[in-house]
Amino acid sequence: MERLGRINAADDWAGELNPTQMAALSYLAKANRFSRSPSQVSEFLSATRGTVSQTLKALARKGLISEVRSDTDKRSISYDVTNDGRTALVPATVIDQALDRLDEPILQNLATSLRVLIRTALAARGKRSFGVCRDCRHHQKQGRGGYCILLKEPLAADETGQICHEHQTAA
Repeated sequence: MERLGRINAADDWAGELNPTQMAALSYLAKANRFSRSPSQVSEFLSATRGTVSQTLKALARKGLISEVRSDTDKRSISYDVTNDGRTALVPATVIDQALDRLDEPILQNLATSLRVLIRTALAARGKRSFGVCRDCRHHQKQGRGGYCILLKEPLAADETGQICHEHQTAA
């Protein structure tokens, strides 16, 4: 696991972004609209709020994310990934290329095993799972999209496959 992390981080240093900036940008691109605040990025990355604050400012200066103020609470900030930000995420890493070469049964087994490992490690630290909406106990399928029972919000089809900070594993 450590070796894979180092290989991945080495790829992250290859471009204009450092590994923390790349991780934050990647998270924001996969997170749903309820999960893009600085504190949620910080929690997902297991990084300090100061580090994440500076990281988000750097990404905004580079035009890779844009700040969004809440209509109801002007102190509340979240971030959207810009087109330039999505373009910065496109290059495939060595890990992505290696995963593309694996057979489907191996990929499925690996994905299941890693999910269990991550959830176990997070539970041991008292951290949230940050899972995908459609796998959450609060998700209710509705038509092509869904509905979040906890937040009392309808979800578009693409949102059901995004990461949510409120995620709780379905029973």
